[in-house]
Formats: sequence, C-alpha cells, structure tokens
Amino acid sequence: MKIAIIGSGVFGIANGISLSHNKNNKIIMWTESDESLKRIEDTRDKYELLGGMKIPKSIKFTTSYEEALKDTDIVLIMTSAKFIDSVSKNMKPYINNKMIFVIGSKGIEQGSCRFVHEVFKDNINTKNLGVLSGPSFAIDVASMEPTALALATKNPKVFNKLKEAYKDTSIKLRRSKDLVGTELSGSIKNVIAIAAGILEGLGYKESTRAFLITESLHDIKELIYKLGGSKKSILSYAGVGDLLLTATSTKSRNYSYGMLLAKDKKKADKFLESNTVEGYYTLKSIYALIRKKKVKMPLVNLIYRIVMNDEDPNKLIEFLMKKD
Repeated sequence: MKIAIIGSGVFGIANGISLSHNKNNKIIMWTESDESLKRIEDTRDKYELLGGMKIPKSIKFTTSYEEALKDTDIVLIMTSAKFIDSVSKNMKPYINNKMIFVIGSKGIEQGSCRFVHEVFKDNINTKNLGVLSGPSFAIDVASMEPTALALATKNPKVFNKLKEAYKDTSIKLRRSKDLVGTELSGSIKNVIAIAAGILEGLGYKESTRAFLITESLHDIKELIYKLGGSKKSILSYAGVGDLLLTATSTKSRNYSYGMLLAKDKKKADKFLESNTVEGYYTLKSIYALIRKKKVKMPLVNLIYRIVMNDEDPNKLIEFLMKKD
C-alpha cells in the first residue's frame, strides 16, 4: 500500500524507516521546501538526527502535495501542531474519500485551544481518522526497538489498516476510541517533562521526579474527564506510558529544556531558539485552555509561571511538599 508521511521531522522520518521494513509498503514523504529536500538527500546515507542511521533509498521525498497524495492509502500527518491548519488546507484538493488519515502531531492549537484532530476535521471532514501517540523516541522507532503506540479512532477500519501497515515493524498498536484523552495525554506530557527536567536541574533525584509524575497523573486524568474524554486513557500507552518516557530521559528536548531552565535561563533560551520544544508551546495552549474551561490545575499554573514569568523554580518543590 502507498503511505504518505506529511512532515519530514525526525519522528516522521523514523516512522518512514520503520514502515519500510514492511515490503508491501511504498513510502513517500512530503517536506516543506527545496532546501529541506536537499538537506535530507545530501545526508540520507548518514542522517545525524537519527544517530547516523541510513534512510533507505526506497523512501521517496517530495515537496509536492499532489505527488505525495496521488493514489495514497494512508496519510500520516507528522508536522508540528502549529502547522496542522495550513497543511490540511493545502492537502484538501488532492484527497479522496477512501484515504485514511492518522495524526501523529502533538499539541493544542494556540489561540483557539482546539485539539489537533478538531483543527484537521475543520478542513478535511472524514470518518477515516485516527490519532497516534505513545512512548516512542524517534531513534528507538527507527532502530526497531520494541515500541508501543495507542491509535485512537472511532473507525475500526482505520485501526485494521494501520495494523496491516505496521506489520513487520517493531511497533505494537493498541486501539482506543478516545481521541480527546489520547491527544491530551500526548500533549500535556511534554509540559510535565519540562517540570521533571527542572527538578533534575535543581539537583533532585529519581524519587522526587516520580513524586511529580504521580501527582500529575491525577490532574491529567481529571482534565481528560472534564474535557469529554475517558479517565481510562491515563492508563494507556499515550497516557502513563508516554509520560514516563518523556519525563525521565534527557533524550526528551522538553526534559533537557527544563534542566537548563533550572540552571541557566540564558542557555535555556538559546536551546529554545535552536530546538523544537513542543512542551513550551503546549504550555501556553494548556494554560489558556484550563482558564477558558475553568478547570483547576495548580501544577500547570505553577509551571507556566516558572517558564513564562521567570518565577523561582524552587517553588515546584514547595508546591509538591505542601500539606493537604
């Protein structure tokens, strides 16, 4: 089957490499510019962002939506969340009713506070839609490390088709019907990862970070419920699974940013300029969302003040140790 991956970031390329192990798949990836295309082609024999891994010649790259989407069975959207609106509008002239769309982007649209799948459906109204999320660093996906992802969809055909596509890869898929809970979990975990990085930057150990993660799980579960999702989603690969991975590893740019923020604000700002730290932008959206919906989340409020308003990072420990 033909699979188009929209977005040539490291996670999109990692999934392309993984899917290429299924010889029945034909992979084509859309990238945003001629400069990006040239950079990928020049480095595909030793792609540094994936530890020098080779991008198989069977994976084709293009800057043309028409070429990427022609006769395509599955479309994986792997762009940053902020580009979902423009990308889905640009895709629209080239789609058909048989295509299956799966969103792997993490985040909530700034300004509108809408979930990514809602933004997508405003432009492309389809029942063949799913959201993919779970504990998966790009390097591990590309290296064929055993990995698990939640695929949230209300359409069983979407799940079955993706399961067929990921055959012969190292990725296990588990179905959920909760798009809101899956997407919210995949977004807010980046915010908690920043806070976990702050704790490490302050010199606190694993026990304290586990303390933070456990406290955040309760808050995330309630937020999912109040926004119309299922509390059970917190126990999914997209929930506790992704949170544990992202909030405990320096491979996470969110975690690394938090560490720098606790130690040196100027270095943290430079890191932000040269790296995509999804949690930084998601924090703005989550903060606006909970205020709009009048949901109490003191932990998120505090993380916002530390990151955006330069409040003392040590307030995080004061918050955790506060007696009920």
